[in-house]
This record gives sequence, structure tokens and C-alpha cells, in this order.
Amino acid sequence: MKKRILLIPIAFSLSQPILVAQDDKGTFSGSLTTNNQFFVKDEKIGANTELYERQLTGTEAWLVTNYGYKGFNFAARFDLFNNSNLYNPSKAYSNSGLGMWQVSKDVDNLNVTAGYFYDQFGSGTMFRAYEDRNLGIDYAIQGVRVKYQPVKKLNLKAFTGRQKYRFGIREPVIKGANAEYTFNIKKVQVEAGTSILNRTMDDVSMNLIVNAINNQPVLQRFDPKYNMCAYNAYSSITWKNFRFFLEYASKSKEAIKNTNLPTQPLEYKGGQVYFASTSYSKTGFGFNAQYKRIEGFPVRTSPNEIQLDGVMNYLPSITRQNTYRLLARYNAVVQELGEEDFQADFLYTHKNKKKLKTQVSGNASYVRKLTGEELFHEFYLEVSKEFSKKAKWMLGVQQIGYNQQVYEAKGSEYPFVNALTPFGEFNYKFSKKTSTRIEFQFLKTGKLFDMKDGADLGSFLNLLAEFNMAPHWSFALGDMVNIAPWRAPGFKGISNEKLHYYTFFAAYTEKATRFTLGYVKQVAGVNCTGGVCRVEPAFSGLKFTVSTSF
Repeated sequence: MKKRILLIPIAFSLSQPILVAQDDKGTFSGSLTTNNQFFVKDEKIGANTELYERQLTGTEAWLVTNYGYKGFNFAARFDLFNNSNLYNPSKAYSNSGLGMWQVSKDVDNLNVTAGYFYDQFGSGTMFRAYEDRNLGIDYAIQGVRVKYQPVKKLNLKAFTGRQKYRFGIREPVIKGANAEYTFNIKKVQVEAGTSILNRTMDDVSMNLIVNAINNQPVLQRFDPKYNMCAYNAYSSITWKNFRFFLEYASKSKEAIKNTNLPTQPLEYKGGQVYFASTSYSKTGFGFNAQYKRIEGFPVRTSPNEIQLDGVMNYLPSITRQNTYRLLARYNAVVQELGEEDFQADFLYTHKNKKKLKTQVSGNASYVRKLTGEELFHEFYLEVSKEFSKKAKWMLGVQQIGYNQQVYEAKGSEYPFVNALTPFGEFNYKFSKKTSTRIEFQFLKTGKLFDMKDGADLGSFLNLLAEFNMAPHWSFALGDMVNIAPWRAPGFKGISNEKLHYYTFFAAYTEKATRFTLGYVKQVAGVNCTGGVCRVEPAFSGLKFTVSTSF
């Protein structure tokens, strides 16, 4: 087989390589994604980090390639960061190189993978290696993984390796194994699984832990262990229109950092997670309820890592994932040291004689500390109706309770946020190719009828108009206004006047390639993607993206 692959560096604004492939045999595919930001300083909203003073621009790019030949699969990803604020929204980071490579081979019922890989055991509560580029997360494992199916409906896998850290590797060694089996008991289908995980600390990381322990008061000291072991058991049961899921995970005692205390001491503790969900669905109606309890369950490469660094598992909030700008402003960041969650939602759909659809959906969620202190609650109701094949409207309301002191590590001068947000949307199709969408949200904090009372940054109004011309063009224009500002006593990070957060957006799509350009002002706060959240400063400037696949 002859195959020539040429990596040609091209000097242009995106700083991207172009891949030229000439195939004789096998299959070749790939994708390119690049995000570019142009920082425009705005002191009033707090967009004034070093990036606005010095770097002024930032770029992230990922070029992914895959080649398959005779049961082999080769994958590689080139990563580029030029003055990027992805890892730290207030700092610039620059580096580039091979971010991931992988070789895998199928031999009958056996698959062997070497290099970097992504995987998870069960729902990911105990172990998950994944990436989320929007948040700068890449928890790939560099090592060897084996998957084997000895008999039908029985799947086994095991791996050993170390976690990726940017363009390097974290030193602690991780090992794990998982087994899943599916069977039927009459009309009941059961999927059951169990896993085990082990992390062995390296000497450098252990020395840092020992030094930290020795600096603590004598009564708080303990002998740390090199090894942490965890296991879980889970089962999914399906019967007629019902589905039940249960999972239990536990880990041995180890050194963990108590971030709930001002001094953040290391403590010697184990942990466990309980999770249960039930759902019911039939034509026109669906219902789901979930419960989760976390008792000291940080699973990291080392307790020396903080925030999103070194995480080896996935503990997303079971609260609703909102998409509207104001509805998504307050998010329940999972407290891995301890919390208890409840959530339930429903969806009802009705079609009239003209087959026009009406939908009603609702959600309720509640999160509290294990001590009983409330952290978050949400009540949500939405009604949408099709008036014709061209016109559709939707109206809804959301009520949120949010503990800013815990979720954003703010002082006692920041009160518990209570926010009421009515919202709506109108869609109209002018033709098969052209359509418009108009949305509004009004977020009121504090007392409902007192415009001077508030919390966080006060009350906001958001309006957005969108126009689409399929299959190529899409445009949007919006403004989020801080119509009733409120600032905590002594807070000087943001102006106390009425502030506008404008959005101008345009997108062009040509087959598998999409270009977007937007002028954005983003309010400071918690940003969540896929259940993973982080606190981010305000943003002001231009964003330009290109994505394509081949």
C-alpha cells in the first residue's frame, strides 16, 4: 500500500496546518475546529484581564485525523493554543503539538488500543476519561486498553495508564476493569455492571502530600496511602414502559482536600455515591425522577490538584440543563465533598385533528448540603403550541434559588439569590428555506415587585432576534440589559449603572464547513457545558470559529 500524507504549514491568521492525503487503500477522515477571540476591553462589565491589556487575541485549534486499514485504526490530533484563555479565563496560554494519538486493532471479539483513549465505567460516577473542548477539559488516558466479548451480551474491558495533562502526563498510575452483562427475565430486560479502579501515587506527589500534612496541627495529621481503590455496581431494568437505574460507588480512605474550610486542610476519608432514577414513557407522555447522594467522593489523580484539574470521574448535576441565556445564568455546580439532589420532570404532547402539536413540560429540582442547608432549587414550566405549519409560540416561567456563597466562593455580603424568569419564543417559517425566531427572557432577582431590591448583579432583560436562510446563512441580534443593577456592598468589579451585553452573530455553512462570527459581551458568572461548570470573568470582543470535516 502506498499512502502519502503531507503536513503543510500555511502562514495565515488561523495558524493552521492543511492535510493533503492521497489514498490507495484504506479509509481516511478527519476534522478541523478553530476558535479565535479578539479581546475588546470594557471596564464597566469587568472585561479587563491581562488579555485585554497585552495579548488582545487568542486562538485554539484542533486537527483530528483517522485512518483505517485491514482492521487497524490510527488516530491523531494536533492541538494549538496561541494566547488562549481556555484553561484559565484570566491568563494567556500558548503551546502546540501532538495532543492525542491512538492505534487500535480488532481481532475477532478482542479489541486492543494503545496510546490515548477515552472511556468510562457505567455512568462515569467512578471513572470517566473524556474531553470537553469548550471548557478546556481533556482527561484522556495514555496507556493500553483491552476490550473483550467472550460470549454474546457479556462485555469486559480493562486498562492501565496515566492521565493526560495538556501536552504532558500526570505521574500517578491508574488501573481499572469493568464487566457488563445483559439478560432477560421473562419480559424484563436487565443490564448489570460492576467496576474496580485503582490509583497509585508517585513519589513526587506523595512528598507534597506529606509536607502539607506535616504543616497541619498534630491532631489533624495522618499517614497517607499510596493506593486508592474504588468500586461500583449498577443496573438498568426495563419493563414495558418503565425503566429503572441504580448505582452505588465507594472508594477507600485517602488524603482529600477539604475545600469547605478556609485553610483547606487534608483529611483522611473514604467516600460513596448513591444514584437512582426511574422513567416512564408512552406516546404523548413521559416522566423521569432522579435521586443522588454524594458523600466525600473526589476522585482525582492527586489531592494536590484543584478545581477541574486531575478529575478522574464524572459527577454532573442532575438539575435541568437550560439553554436560554438568562435561564442558564445560575447553575448547580456539583459539590464532590457532599450534597443530596432530587429532580423530576415530565413532558406531555397532544396533536389535534390538523396534526398541530401542543406540548407542556415541567421540571423541579432541589439540592442541599448533607447538613440540610439549601444550595439550589429550580421550578420550571413551559407550554408550546403550533398555530400552523408555519407559526409556533412558546411561553414559560422559571424560578431559581441559588447559593452564591458556595457556588462562586463569595463572601457573606452576597445574599442567597432568588430569581423569577418568565420567557417566551416565537418561530415563523416564511418558506422552506427562510425562517425567523424571536425570544425574550426577564430575570428578576429579589422581591418580585421591588425593583430596587436584588441580589447577585440585579435584574436582566434579554431580547434576541434570529433569521435563517437555509442551507447557508444564519443571523442573530440580541441585547441583555442589566435593567435593575444591584451590587454587593464594597463591590467595585462592575459599574453600578445599567449595562448592555450586546450580541451580534452570523454563520455561514457550506456542506461540511461552518464559519461563525460574533460580537459578544458576556456577563461574569458560572458557565456550564454538559454538566461541567466553572466560574468565568466577563468577556467583551469578537469570536470567530471555523469547523469542518472531511
